[in-house]
Amino acid sequence: MTVQMPISARAFALVFAAFCFAQIAAAQTRPGLANAKGTASAQAGDAPPPMSVVEWLQRMHTGARQRNYIGTFVVSAAGGDLSSARIWHVRDGDLQIERIEALSGPPRSTFRRNHHVMTFLPEAKVVKVEKRENLDLFPNLPDKPDSSIGDFYDVRAVGKDRVAGFDADVVQLVPLDGLRFGYRIWSERRSGLVVKLQTVDAESRVVEQSAFSELQLDAPIKAQALAQMMANTSGYRVEKLELERTSAQDEGWVLKAPVAGFKPRSFYRRPAGSDSKAGQDRTVQWTFSDGLASVSLFIERYDEKRAPRDGVLTIGATNAIRRRLPEPASDWWLTAVGEVPQQTLNAFAQSLARTR
Repeated sequence: MTVQMPISARAFALVFAAFCFAQIAAAQTRPGLANAKGTASAQAGDAPPPMSVVEWLQRMHTGARQRNYIGTFVVSAAGGDLSSARIWHVRDGDLQIERIEALSGPPRSTFRRNHHVMTFLPEAKVVKVEKRENLDLFPNLPDKPDSSIGDFYDVRAVGKDRVAGFDADVVQLVPLDGLRFGYRIWSERRSGLVVKLQTVDAESRVVEQSAFSELQLDAPIKAQALAQMMANTSGYRVEKLELERTSAQDEGWVLKAPVAGFKPRSFYRRPAGSDSKAGQDRTVQWTFSDGLASVSLFIERYDEKRAPRDGVLTIGATNAIRRRLPEPASDWWLTAVGEVPQQTLNAFAQSLARTR
């Protein structure tokens, strides 16, 4: 289930366009959409079962992958932004296949077959094909969750509630430092599937909320039917995004000090644009995660022709900063994007250093 929005090529394009072509708005704090009080009952016998942070997240992680479901998913931000999508998810043995149809904004259909992702853009008649190791899933856990996540989040039982007609356990994940947001999570009581999620700032204000408005569990959908739709590219131009795996060491980058809880997940060199000169340095993407939140560092050569201003951007729970790196790396620009407080992005930016 797509709950969080990790930093993919599309997210980078959005942020890059905002920095280059729009006036950069400073991050603002707005009142939240809702408060935890009144959202869930905590009567005797209604409390969720006692489990550790890792146990709760593993249950949610499994619930998102093992059940067939169809639903309408709505994401709203404190600033008033609202988007929705229709989701079809099937598990067939080791195969997971998913279709996500955007119901707001430009038409778009995204299909995922395990790590293989295809995005259909009907207005442009283009299909974008890529392979993603870090998928758009919450919680963003590896196959074997790192027990250290409990060093950075505490779990508190809130009670139970109903979402889209399903009974749900409600828990709150409270960050133990200022480097990450907190979360209120509604998980379907039988399966653990996340049916509602609130991202909460340090003042307990909701900065972003995601929820199913309608959900059908164990829906009678076939993996083969979705696979056939995914394979039908007739009339579309297919564009493959080939990311080249590399390493921070090989590319000449290092974090002088780690940002607590965030571990490196991947390092890729992105393909050169059609107007790039042969041999020119290409943008690299260094991705980190603490198991819930993700941060991506996009590092590129400074280009005087574009010369965007330093700035910050906030869209719901997603923050971004863009700045020219200080000497001796002043020939480089950094765009840091993540669903974390801005101080976390600043910590990454201050720690990033050139080794050659």
